[in-house]
Amino acid sequence: MGVINHRHVINLLAMTEFCVRCSAPAGIMMSFAYADRAVWLDDLVEPIIPGSAYAMCEKHAGRLTPPVGWTLVDRRTAARPLFVSLEVA
Repeated sequence: MGVINHRHVINLLAMTEFCVRCSAPAGIMMSFAYADRAVWLDDLVEPIIPGSAYAMCEKHAGRLTPPVGWTLVDRRTAARPLFVSLEVA
């Protein structure tokens, strides 16, 4: 969530998810399951719960390759929304 300072201004950077690889603003979340040998890419539409997924930028998500024997399932929508929730933006 955003941080409200003494002037009642919301700091949007406090609500932004950043890529775990390069610290760029993220729009994709990567999650995986060892037991299923599966990696999923989803649109980032809500804040990430630490340990449940990892935020990624478009560049790094597009270059992601799963380990040998694993399946990569890309569940991102083809058209990215112009605006997203303030909780994620």
